[in-house]
Amino acid sequence: MLETALKVLNLIEDNSYEAYIVGGFVRDYIMGIKSNDVDITTNAKPKDLIKIFPNANVDNELYGSITVYINNIQFEITTYRDDGIYLDNRHPDTINYVDSLKLDLKRRDFTINTICMDKSGNIIDLLNCKNDINNKIIKTVSDPLESFKNDSLRILRAIRFATTLDFELSLEVKEAIRQSKYLLKELSINRKKEELDKIFSSPNIEKGLSLIRELDLISVLYLDKINKVKPCSQVIGIWTVLDVDSIYPFTRNELKLMKDIRNAMLYNPLLNETLYYYDLYPCTVAGEIMGIDKKRIMDIYNEMPIHKRNDIVIDTYDLMNYLEIEDGPIISKLWDNIEKAILKGEVVNEKKQLLLFAKKIYTRINLIKKEDCNETKTVD
Repeated sequence: MLETALKVLNLIEDNSYEAYIVGGFVRDYIMGIKSNDVDITTNAKPKDLIKIFPNANVDNELYGSITVYINNIQFEITTYRDDGIYLDNRHPDTINYVDSLKLDLKRRDFTINTICMDKSGNIIDLLNCKNDINNKIIKTVSDPLESFKNDSLRILRAIRFATTLDFELSLEVKEAIRQSKYLLKELSINRKKEELDKIFSSPNIEKGLSLIRELDLISVLYLDKINKVKPCSQVIGIWTVLDVDSIYPFTRNELKLMKDIRNAMLYNPLLNETLYYYDLYPCTVAGEIMGIDKKRIMDIYNEMPIHKRNDIVIDTYDLMNYLEIEDGPIISKLWDNIEKAILKGEVVNEKKQLLLFAKKIYTRINLIKKEDCNETKTVD
């Protein structure tokens, strides 16, 4: 990735412009962390970049950015700029192109994201970023109150970087977050979730949770059940415990998954029936939340006599032929009883045994129906 990124820099500079890799990729490179995102900054304007990269995606041209794909790697290339006034606590109303790398770096969020690399792989540190990386401290480039007012998302980004990098927030940043937390009420719920997903999926999640509590962000983030959260390797497990399905945006699959995890917790993920009806993954997540060893759940799952309806050796036609009945609601009741009986070990998954069991259940259901009819006639 670095080799390809340096080729991109050289290609831009071959066309008489400056270009540097900037931000997270360089920071992570210095720290020995693998990174997947490469941002490039340049004094070339979008119209100039499009000439160099004819197949570029120009969706963000309004903000001075284009996206190019080289060797299946995505590069976001942004022109040096100075942002205008922030009217919505998120985006500048105007951007002004500038010719100075340092001016461009001064508009950015945190000092640790201002470090650069040139086309030869040399580190360029104009704002003393490396010192903050070495000291593991998160500082804003400009005054923190002003920085958060300009872009309220930076509040959550600060906590995310502190969590994922295991850095500390400076005292000034902490105090500014406390004073600026009200800004998060107007921040898009989707952007909140994007940052929280990154915090919750970090192995260092406890630090993120601790900072949210310490900085009094629980109410503005609607995380009233945060004290019930325990570290979970699956971020969906964290959201399940937080129980904010109606507040944060989730896909239909995620909503079903959280419902299944809660049911697995309610009905015990160690039971055959729970594993059968709610499936292995929701049960292992439920188990992790409850402090149950995953291997224990896996062992029970592997020993189950059936895992799905198709594992049962008879089908609906077998039931209809053997009992001489037609398809209808009675078949569903029979299947219900057969599944549960196999899972509980009350009947073996063998054709003759299952048909005999089905006949017994069918007879019992008919007897109950007759008794109900007789009671109704007596009342009449």
